[in-house]
Formats: sequence, C-alpha cells, structure tokens
Amino acid sequence: MGPLQGVHIIEFAGIGPAPLCAMLLADLGATIIRIDRVTPADIGLARPLEYDLVLRNRKTVRVDLKDPKGMALVQDLIARADAVIEGFRPGVMERLGLGPDECLQHNPRLVYGRMTGWGQHGPLAHSAGHDINYIAITGVLDAIGRKGAPPTVPLNVLGDYAGGSLYLAIGLLSGILEARSSGKGQVVDAAIVDGVTSLMTVLLGLWHAGMMNEGRGNNLLDSGSPFYDVYACADSQYVSVGPIERKFYLQLLDKLELDASELREQYDRAHWPAIRDALGQRFASQPRAHWEQLLAGSDCCVSPVLDLAQAMQHPHLKARETFVEVDGILQPAPAPRFSRTPPARPTPPAAPTLENARAALAEWLPAASIDAYAAEGAFV
Repeated sequence: MGPLQGVHIIEFAGIGPAPLCAMLLADLGATIIRIDRVTPADIGLARPLEYDLVLRNRKTVRVDLKDPKGMALVQDLIARADAVIEGFRPGVMERLGLGPDECLQHNPRLVYGRMTGWGQHGPLAHSAGHDINYIAITGVLDAIGRKGAPPTVPLNVLGDYAGGSLYLAIGLLSGILEARSSGKGQVVDAAIVDGVTSLMTVLLGLWHAGMMNEGRGNNLLDSGSPFYDVYACADSQYVSVGPIERKFYLQLLDKLELDASELREQYDRAHWPAIRDALGQRFASQPRAHWEQLLAGSDCCVSPVLDLAQAMQHPHLKARETFVEVDGILQPAPAPRFSRTPPARPTPPAAPTLENARAALAEWLPAASIDAYAAEGAFV
C-alpha cells in the first residue's frame, strides 16, 4: 500500500525532524526499520508510547552499536537498504563507524540522508541548536510578529518540520530515484537553515523588488495589512481574514455591510488604519459562530481560528478524513493523497520488544539470519 512500497530505509533513532521525515515516508508505504540504542536517550519529552505519534508505521530494533555483533547486523541491513536517515551532529556517525564512507562501501547505491540544523559544514556545524536558533539566523524569525513588538516565536513546524523534515524527504526520494538509473548512491545534506531559506524564496524576491519593507508587521502578509489578519469576535474567539484579491475584499465589505468610500481603497496604506478599525469593530459586535454562518459559502476568505480539538471536528476536515483514528487516538492522516496507490491506514507506534524486532527484521532478512543474530544477542 502506498506509492513507496518496496523502498527500504534505515532510520537511526533521534529527535526532531529526522523521525518526522521517517514517518512521512513510512506513511507513503516505505519499509522503515528504526535502529535505537539499547538504553534510549532521555530527550525531556517522555510520554506514553501510544502518544508518540511520530513513531507510527514502523518498528524499532535496539542494537548496541559498540558491540561487533550489533554492528554486523546493522551492516547487513545497510547492504539491503535504499536509504539511511540520521539526525546527529556532524562526526557522530563517523565515530560509530557508520558514516557515509563506511556505509557506501557496504552498499554503493545507498542514499545517505543527514538531517541537521546548521548543516555538515560551516562555522556553526558542530554547535548545539534548536528550531528557534536556525530560523533566527535566516532572517525568518525577525520577520514574524507585529509592528512594534518583539519577534514572535512560532511553533517548530516552520524550521524543524517544513525546513527540515520535508526537505530531507525530497532529498532522499530524489537520491533514490537517481540511484536507480546511475547505480550510485550519495549523501543528502539537509540543513534546516537551508530549507527555511528556500521557503523564503518568494518573500526574498519581494524584498529585493522593494515590495517588502524591513520591519515586522508592515507588509501585506505579516499582519501589516488589515485585510490579512485575525480579529476578535464578541465571544473572544477569533476569525482569520485574508481577502487579498480586490473582488474578494469587496465581497467581504458587502457581506459586513461596510461601504464607506475610504474602506474601498484596499491597497492605499493611508486608509489601512480606518479599514482595520472598521473590520475590528464589526467582528467584535457578534460571536464567531455568527460570522461563520453569515460568510459560509462566500469568497470572503474568512475562516474561524480553531484550537486543535475544534479542528478535529471541522466538517471540511472530517469530510476529507484529514484526521484518522488509530487505536482510539485521532491523528493526522497520511498526506498527500494518491488516486491509484493510496497509503494504508497508519499503524500505531510499536513497543521495542524482541517480538516486534523480529517482525521488523523479517521484512529485511531471511529467518535463518534473524535466528542467528538473535542467538548472538545482536539485538535486544
């Protein structure tokens, strides 16, 4: 099930964007085996396994990589893999004897995916960091926030997962596709600073053109314009407003019964304060449900700002099955959608037991090899 059926990937257990990349590829049908240390690292986000949703669709094998028997098992898997995912600082895998040079010797067609914040080289390559640090040096964090306020710290969706996980996934798939024609593997250096900067391409073009001013909250899409912002309703709930196109904006004014001449001057910055005041007062006059009902089916580009619990129950997301229930836990469905090779419903995170380890290895190795490795204690 899924378009990546038949693709085999080894994931070396880590945190942040690398596991999400593995989940995305596993969601789409790739067979992924997760290699974890015998004593997993304490990352400060401990939770019951069933809620560690990023570990779905694959099983874990615990291996002591300092034990020659464990190393032999991993090398056997590498020889059969299409790709590797690792998310450690530069040099860590090399010290373990599992850097790209060593792995490509075992499998010349291997695509070796490396996920870091700073990248494999550069002055900061060996420094610790997190999402907030990576988006800070790219100029992205400075651009997020309201006028006169400090930069707003976003969720780590932007750096870790958009600039990191997705770019690593693209890199791995591109490398695997190329290796099938060339017979040669390569290293994919996926750095969050590179991915986030790539995501800023359109905005950087606007900046060069003088169409994006320096400073937060001064521009079309950063809360500077009154027709691309959020507004509080009478019940302290919020709506998002985004009719950038004039025909949609005029429809919004009509629906809200706002017709003052200065409000129609949508792109004249001198009128933006008056437009903001008018929209703010009108939305504050009624609860959010009123505006949802009034604007339903229109092209006004107004949507409720929902919390997570509300989002799971939104009729559109329910109709598309954007969330699916797995063992009683509602969670995001695999994305994107495929017409002919749809992914299977996700399987829950699997406990790192010997039974599950054997099941994971059975997708890679013959039974006799698994028995031999088990007898040697190569995995636990």
